[in-house]
Amino acid sequence: MKKLALHWKILIGMTLGIIWALLSSSLGWSAFTINWIDPFGTIFINLLKLIAVPLVLFSIISGVANIGDPASLGRMGGKTLLIYLITTVMAISLGLLLVNVIKPGKLIDEQSRIDNRISYEIWASSQGYQIKDGINYLQDPAFFERAQEISKLSKVELKEASVSDKLEKATQRKETTPLQPLVDIVPDNFFYSLSNNGLMLQIIFFAIFFGVCLLFIPNEKSQPVLSLVDGINEVFLKMVDIVMQAAPFFVFALLAGVVSKMAGDDIGKVVEIFKGLSWYSLTVLIGLLLMIFVVYPSILKAFVKKISYKGFFKAMSPAQTLAFSTSSSAATLPVTMECVEQNLGINKKISSFVLPIGATVNMDGTSLYQAVAVIFLAQMHMIDLTFQQQIVIVLTTTLASIGSAAVPSAGLVMLIIVLDSVGLNPAWIAIIFPVDRILDMFRTVVNVTGDATVCTIIADGEHMLDYIDEKDPTETFDLDS
Repeated sequence: MKKLALHWKILIGMTLGIIWALLSSSLGWSAFTINWIDPFGTIFINLLKLIAVPLVLFSIISGVANIGDPASLGRMGGKTLLIYLITTVMAISLGLLLVNVIKPGKLIDEQSRIDNRISYEIWASSQGYQIKDGINYLQDPAFFERAQEISKLSKVELKEASVSDKLEKATQRKETTPLQPLVDIVPDNFFYSLSNNGLMLQIIFFAIFFGVCLLFIPNEKSQPVLSLVDGINEVFLKMVDIVMQAAPFFVFALLAGVVSKMAGDDIGKVVEIFKGLSWYSLTVLIGLLLMIFVVYPSILKAFVKKISYKGFFKAMSPAQTLAFSTSSSAATLPVTMECVEQNLGINKKISSFVLPIGATVNMDGTSLYQAVAVIFLAQMHMIDLTFQQQIVIVLTTTLASIGSAAVPSAGLVMLIIVLDSVGLNPAWIAIIFPVDRILDMFRTVVNVTGDATVCTIIADGEHMLDYIDEKDPTETFDLDS
């Protein structure tokens, strides 16, 4: 068992968690699972939330500050970041389009979704969040009995939960302006932003501002700060590593608890959950495959005429294969660099600059998956997010992707940030955990393909692309070397 790779251990933990949930549901042990196993899943979520905010903060500061001297960054750096930003927004927009058209979360049994909705409203009230779509099921006496079964709260407590949400919403609507979303991004007290859920955009703004300012002060003064930031960032990455070593056990508890809460002692609801997951997975996969085989080739063809569709994939296939097997853009980076240099004929000056930045800030696959996941989870809980709220998802996902570590399943940590930003329950990540690892493999292929696409465009624009169509990549590149 010790020799097994971590992702296999996590898969085993997930499988055992699902099996346990099925057993406890059929044998009437759901209360035991919720009281004695689920708390360890809550601890796992709390640990990830504890790490996520400082990890994003220091990762973004480090990423921005390590770009180098702004005077020498010049045209190439600006174009690189701009194209990465555009592809990320395109990926998120594609994800939102697909999930709003397919509506995978609405293909689940209606009663299960009502139960999910009641649980969401009770959670939102306990956390001080407003109900997103302004509808409150707890105000309807017809749902009180079911709400009591789900939460074990009294009718008085349930009425207070429904009223508190309405009062908070009324207060927030008193003073609003068209530019209020922009105002909300800029914090007046950074430490307040750090200590409050849902203010991640403010933290990201501060991190970018701080990183940019480091670029404009003398190197002898900025270097100690940058060294400190890099050191702290390494500590938080090590925390992620340590927590993930215990992930198989935590994932078992998390899945067992979440499925038991949603299904209760009715095993039929477990089937409904996984029916919804299959539609969710299909939606994400369609989006990822469109990015790989349609969006990137189209962008490449628009800027670089000399590289054919088949030639590009033939050149990048070793890196894409490794990305699929490792689920890590960082681990694949050396292979990606060798593919673009030897097989596409890109000058090393370009590849050594563009690709490392891409491994840090270009997480198109992760961004698309996060957008689909948030809307799917909202649909599953009968929450209709407005266009404005979905724009917030685009902004948060785009900016959070900058701080997403290029390692397996880092997107789950960032998904917590995105869920928090729109006032949804971060614990819902457990619902999509069973299929995350497989989707992560495809997400990484998207990220690596996107890096290579942008690198090729920049190289062509800088006249540093020497591609020969007849060249056979297998002759110059050995995956085992």
